[in-house]
Formats: sequence, structure tokens, C-alpha cells
Amino acid sequence: MTSNAELQNLDLIDLLSERHSLVRSISEKAWNDQSEIYISNSEWYIMTRIYKKRPTISYVTKNVDISRQAIHKFIKNLTTKGLVKVQDVESNKKEKCIQLTPLGEECYEKNAALKAQLEKKIAEKIGEQQVTVLKDILKLDWGIQ
Repeated sequence: MTSNAELQNLDLIDLLSERHSLVRSISEKAWNDQSEIYISNSEWYIMTRIYKKRPTISYVTKNVDISRQAIHKFIKNLTTKGLVKVQDVESNKKEKCIQLTPLGEECYEKNAALKAQLEKKIAEKIGEQQVTVLKDILKLDWGIQ
């Protein structure tokens, strides 16, 4: 883990990367400490994209920044864990859609609560206003795509 003194000399890209790694690691540990079901960061990423939706697998592969083969592997893992179900699309025999199972939704919602607790801890340390400003900045169109 990078010390606060080391963070002082990093540029924006490396600062974002360091903080992202830190909060992801804390979030993953919080989940794994309270659950029997291991869910990787990539699996969470996919679950976040399909929560309360029924997208096609091809939609997920186009809109998630993970290789097509890896997405299929993660979907298979999520299915094996009972977190998602894959079904045929009625109007298209080749296409399949994916959605969270009730267990998947329960896990997603429990994890969302853990992430909210982490956000609260951050806000207690740096201030609610600072967290709001940071979130607003991250939501802006940076014009870099």
C-alpha cells in the first residue's frame, strides 16, 4: 500500500489508480469477510451492469471493458455460483440474455450496503462535501474519449 507521503508526488492518473486499487481491495475484503460466496471484482463489474435488467450477453460484451472470452468465463462462474441465469431470447434463437437470480440480487444489495459503509467512512474522514464534490467531478464529461 502506498503511504500518504508517496501519494503527494503522483500525477492524476496514478492517484486515481492508487485510490481505486485501495477502495476495491477494502470493498472485496469486506465482502469476503462476511460471505461464503467469493465474487471477483470482474464478476461484481458484470453484476453491476445487469442489476435489475435483462441485457443480452452480446450487449454486456460490448459495454463491459473485459474481453469477450473472459466475460463468458465470468458468466459461467456466476451461473455456477447461482448468482445469474442465462436464458434464450424469444425473438432470436442465437441470442441469450442474462439476469441476476434472487440470490444474485441479494448479494448485490448486501455488497451495495458494504460499499455505502465504506463511502461513509471516507466521508467521515475527508468530509461529506468533499465526497460530493469528488463524485460530481468524476461524473463530468472529461472530453477524453
